Amino acid sequence: MSQPDPNSNLALNAATTQQIYVELLKRMGEDPTRDGLARTPERMEKSTAFLTQGYNQKIEDVLHGALFDVDYDEMVIVKDIEFYSQCEHHLIPFFGKAHVAYVPQGKVIGLSKIPRIVDVFARRLQVQERLTQQIAEAIDNAIKPQGVGVVLEASHLCMMMRGVQKQHSSTVTSAMLGVFKTQMQTRNEFLTLIRRNGGTV
Repeated sequence: MSQPDPNSNLALNAATTQQIYVELLKRMGEDPTRDGLARTPERMEKSTAFLTQGYNQKIEDVLHGALFDVDYDEMVIVKDIEFYSQCEHHLIPFFGKAHVAYVPQGKVIGLSKIPRIVDVFARRLQVQERLTQQIAEAIDNAIKPQGVGVVLEASHLCMMMRGVQKQHSSTVTSAMLGVFKTQMQTRNEFLTLIRRNGGTV
């Protein structure tokens, strides 16, 4: 699956990027020189850089050696991980919670690194289906566990603010690898555990 070039924005210097935002404001019918908008292009540039910083991050750097050998082969779950991303079709946010599980095979990931993996991929232009799969594959590649399960629950402002305007809709996606895909008992255990104390899956 083709991905955006993470270095494609290097050709745009700060002045050029801000000029593009000035032009966008003009095309919206706004006056970019008025008080409330005078520094908006600068703010937009900084905001966009933050919201898409995942393009400049590598999983190897995020993990930073936080992989540990353990004699443990029961399920590890980190659930209710807040994430924020942007729909690549309309550049409108979608956000929600990620639930991530894996069954180790001699090696575990430092717990704080799992939300960071989620953020690496969420801080890019995305579709929820691909985001879910990328998180699962990153963990699978990092520690080669017996299996990985990822469930994302999200609200999409592109559905809530425009289009069908369904404010109470949510989207749930899952990616199951290894024993989470081949063993119904493992999958059901994961889904049951993330339903407890607030999970809606």
